[in-house]
Amino acid sequence: MSDLKALEAYAGYFYYLSKMWSKPLPEVYDPQDVAHYFSVRPHLVALRILEVFSSFASAVISIRTSGFRKILQLNPEEEVDDKTSQYNFGMVLKETMLNLGPTFIKVGQSLSTRPDIIGVEMSKALSELHDKIPPFPRAVAMKIIAEELGSPVESFFSYISEEPIAAASFGQVYFAHTTDGINVAVKVQRPNLHHVVVRDIYILRLGLGLLQKIANRKSDPRLYADELGKGFVGELDYTLEAANASKFMEVHSPFAFIRVPKIYPHLSRKRVLTMEWMVGESPTDLLSVSTESSVSGNVSEYSERQKIDAKRRLLDLVNKGVEATLVQLLETGLLHADPHPGNLRYTSSGQIGFLDFGLLCQMEKKHQFAMLASIVHIVNGDWASLVRALTDMDVVKPGTNIRLVTMELEQALGEVEFKEGIPDVKFSRVLGKIWSVAFKYHFRMPPYYTLVLRSLASFEGLAIAADSNFKTFEAAYPYVVRKLLTENSAATRNILHSVLLNRKKEFQWQRLSLFLRVGASRKALQLVASNSETSLPHLQNKATDKFDVAFLVLRLLPSKDGVALRRLLMTADGASLIKVMVSKEGKFFREQLCKIMADVLYQWMIKLFGQGITVSQHSRVILGNGPSNKESGRSSLPAYDYNSIFRDRRLRVIFSKVLKSASSDKILMMRFCWASLVIIMTASTLACHRVVVSLSEVYLGPLFDAPKRYAVSA
Repeated sequence: MSDLKALEAYAGYFYYLSKMWSKPLPEVYDPQDVAHYFSVRPHLVALRILEVFSSFASAVISIRTSGFRKILQLNPEEEVDDKTSQYNFGMVLKETMLNLGPTFIKVGQSLSTRPDIIGVEMSKALSELHDKIPPFPRAVAMKIIAEELGSPVESFFSYISEEPIAAASFGQVYFAHTTDGINVAVKVQRPNLHHVVVRDIYILRLGLGLLQKIANRKSDPRLYADELGKGFVGELDYTLEAANASKFMEVHSPFAFIRVPKIYPHLSRKRVLTMEWMVGESPTDLLSVSTESSVSGNVSEYSERQKIDAKRRLLDLVNKGVEATLVQLLETGLLHADPHPGNLRYTSSGQIGFLDFGLLCQMEKKHQFAMLASIVHIVNGDWASLVRALTDMDVVKPGTNIRLVTMELEQALGEVEFKEGIPDVKFSRVLGKIWSVAFKYHFRMPPYYTLVLRSLASFEGLAIAADSNFKTFEAAYPYVVRKLLTENSAATRNILHSVLLNRKKEFQWQRLSLFLRVGASRKALQLVASNSETSLPHLQNKATDKFDVAFLVLRLLPSKDGVALRRLLMTADGASLIKVMVSKEGKFFREQLCKIMADVLYQWMIKLFGQGITVSQHSRVILGNGPSNKESGRSSLPAYDYNSIFRDRRLRVIFSKVLKSASSDKILMMRFCWASLVIIMTASTLACHRVVVSLSEVYLGPLFDAPKRYAVSA
């Protein structure tokens, strides 16, 4: 009986093995199912590990050999500088990635977008992985198209290019004409790709598990491999990519500078994707023309005009790319998680085109607001609030010693220099310091957080390649300002109040001044005046290199977008506002307010005394186009109905609340009254002077112009 039971157990075991052997590789990535699949096929894993090890070993030997040749000077005629050696190292690494297949090509593409980490020359070599990947045979591609669409290729396409237009890590693209005569791009997946990608992710997961045991880490680094596996396997299903592209187009349709190609669902399947043909230049081509690679040492193929024009288009692409990333991060929450140069195009109409929607990241609202708050806190150097924002992003685990983490961040980031209130530092450097603290205190990195950082880092790498002086925070902060000042939500109000008010609810005018200065100089608040009769003027004053804060505040307060600022003023301590106004720091604000009051009085006096002035003359005088503009010293602000501000009941309530809060301090009120009197007297004098000059131009001007007209006629 024991022998029979043992035989039954063996039979059950072999039956289990047979079931495991017959079980196919799961179509959807699941770590346990993948582990079960490869656990009964250890030879596949062992052979792949041996292949990876031998490839990198041969790469190391090749690099070492070239190093010894340089030291021994075996070829004295060949001069190898540091740039050339870095480029050669990158070429060796590129060939290694190509030999190891799609998964490693993806890793190399991510590295190529970070010249600030691996160097410009190495990045230049790895950038060939975006569009110089060897294609697979055309016959195989046509067979896949026919199998997926269920009919011969000729029944759907009247023409398909002989060679692929581009070959990527997971597929290649052909230019084609449909039977309807529409120009399309047909993307075909590489054969047997699913098995190769899942096997490499499984090996990566094994390596990270081994690293966890060696480093004795509490957090599980295999989660990164799982997230990578879900993303890569998701990219292999082109029906999912088609749905992603349609969703991305729908969500970002209000933003005209973002271009997404149209998808043709009836010509798309799991391994075939047909989309609109997008004509545009890739960042790699623009960069190669504008920088003109010096590795080959050949004479330049492009004129200086072509280089300058390519540089201009590349910088415009970078600016639109940063704006598009911030729109995705702070507005829509739907993020293109793989914006490497091969997936971007610059169209002739000045739009930025996105390709390859296999990997999107949908952020939750709370994570969006936490990311918004973290940017503000980094700019303001508020490390304690930054730690709280990281906690809201589910990065800092519960139970972590917040005080120690805050001290570590302050020590790591305290050396950051600020230029005009903005951190004069690259995003990658700040990110690196946060990563070092995160590693020490065992932070967890949620999947969305990793994808967001990857997206931002990729765009910064492209921007730095175009402009070495590019600063991510300087480019991002205007949009953060607009978001905080114009969105009336509880989350943004909490961020705004925590930044601009201290614990005593005293107003920190310097920070609001920074908000408005950056917003006005970068035109981030142009939408504030969209509902007004006149557009927002040029607020930047070239003579003083400052801007009209008072004018911007008065335009913003009564507008629909000024709800957040009105709530802020109602919450703040009124006495602190009066103190700021009468202080030395408020001198420039008082001067601007004086000019505005002069405009108000001038408009009133013109209506009262200037009945003889025609409409055209009045407009010319108001807009400052007349010759007396320079003489009168008036502001160049456009005509605006300031009376609507004084008639606004909400602003009167705010003003009375501020005065009531400050009324207990008699000395402060006396200083306020004196400052107000000086402003009124000065504004009245300026307005009277401008009225006299304007009336003189109207009534006395023709007398002085008569001799000129007589001379011309003669």
